Amino acid sequence: MLFPTATFAIFFLIVLPLSWLTMPWPHRWRPFIIAASYVFYSWWDWRFVLLLAGCTLWNQVLAVRIWRTTVQSRRRALLALALAGDLGLLGYFKYYDFFVSSGDNLASYAGLDLPLSLKSIVLPVGISFFTFMAISYVVDAYRGDFEPTTLEKFAVYLSFFPHLVAGPIVRPAELIPQISTPRDPRRVDTSRAFYLIATGLFKKVVIANYLASSIVDQVFATPGQHSSLEILIAVYAYAVQIYADFSGYTDIAIGIALLLGFQFPQNFDSPYAAVSVQDFWRRWHMTLSRWLRDYVYIPLGGNRRGRVLTYRNLMLTMLIGGLWHGAAWTFIVWGGLHGSAMVWERWRGERRGTAERHETTWTRWRARFLTFQFVCFAWIFFRADSFGAAWDMITGLFTRWGEPSPLVTSGVLLAIAVGIGSQYLPARIPRVVMARFSRLPVLGQATVLGLALMVTSVMGPEGVAPFIYFQF
Repeated sequence: MLFPTATFAIFFLIVLPLSWLTMPWPHRWRPFIIAASYVFYSWWDWRFVLLLAGCTLWNQVLAVRIWRTTVQSRRRALLALALAGDLGLLGYFKYYDFFVSSGDNLASYAGLDLPLSLKSIVLPVGISFFTFMAISYVVDAYRGDFEPTTLEKFAVYLSFFPHLVAGPIVRPAELIPQISTPRDPRRVDTSRAFYLIATGLFKKVVIANYLASSIVDQVFATPGQHSSLEILIAVYAYAVQIYADFSGYTDIAIGIALLLGFQFPQNFDSPYAAVSVQDFWRRWHMTLSRWLRDYVYIPLGGNRRGRVLTYRNLMLTMLIGGLWHGAAWTFIVWGGLHGSAMVWERWRGERRGTAERHETTWTRWRARFLTFQFVCFAWIFFRADSFGAAWDMITGLFTRWGEPSPLVTSGVLLAIAVGIGSQYLPARIPRVVMARFSRLPVLGQATVLGLALMVTSVMGPEGVAPFIYFQF
């Protein structure tokens, strides 16, 4: 069930009032919202609801056992069992064919013939997101950071439909306390919710879909048939497309959660205004970045065990982050590029004796420009279907200048400029817009919102493509 569709609109118009009607009675609200979330998830394939329910029961039982067990060796064994189940689930559905095909290729180079076969397993939508949230729950229980809650509350936490299929990745301490206390409808920030939903829809339906259909899909499908200028603009267009697509989804998700009375963490903060790759990851998919830091980088040792191991931990963390995004070597290379850049930035800062400071306007804008170029170059491997396609894109950037470029239109350039330029707007502008919107009477708010949705519908292409991050 996609957010920007009539089906979801009908679903939400039913769920929203019933959620608020049952909210004063948590023993009624929690089963209702679990059922609604399972209906939402089952819209793709009802069988995966059983997978979600099994994951919920598995992690709840083991988290409670971990919390109640005092013998450290048993606690570690229970944690290992929980992680083995979660990672095994993710590994089977998402990585089985990848590992089998990679192993088969490696064996063929060695002259071996392994009896392995591909299964073409259907990837359950959102499995990477709810698996990581489940891991957070059991690891936080192991660390003593969060006491496991009831099965019913945990089921709401894991299946809550606004974040279920593409995040943001919400920690137990961020959401479960909200689930435990009935929300107050008088404290709902509707102006912010409507602003996020409207802007999220515009980013997805207008900017992301337009760039995908106008240039990105065509150039990445057959890079050898396009000029260097078209390839260059397609790379920039994809950078804007994936930002508009994913940040648009999370804006809508955060807005929908707000209307239901719940606060989600921010997931994007103008990532293309970053002054370094490390700064980019503080701004891009922020909930995943923090998850990787707290559950991968720090457990590996972080920066506590010397320079070389710090570099290793940075690289491993980013390689895992790349593999999380997709079961292909191109994603691993993408993660490796970011890991290499972060290692180099850290080495350069240590060599200078202090972290680099961008003290002038010129040095800051130069850092932004170089960071953006690097991020866009890395996106080539993220988007390309294979190394061959990525190499065709890279070589095409240098070998076909001067050829006709019919896909580089004023509309494409304008969409790219809007997507990047919007990230340099002062932070106070959205606050001012929301404040003025909140002062309008109810009829005025409804009129403005209706006009915004109508403009989005008119400007967007026919039909709505799935969100990019649904495949992860």
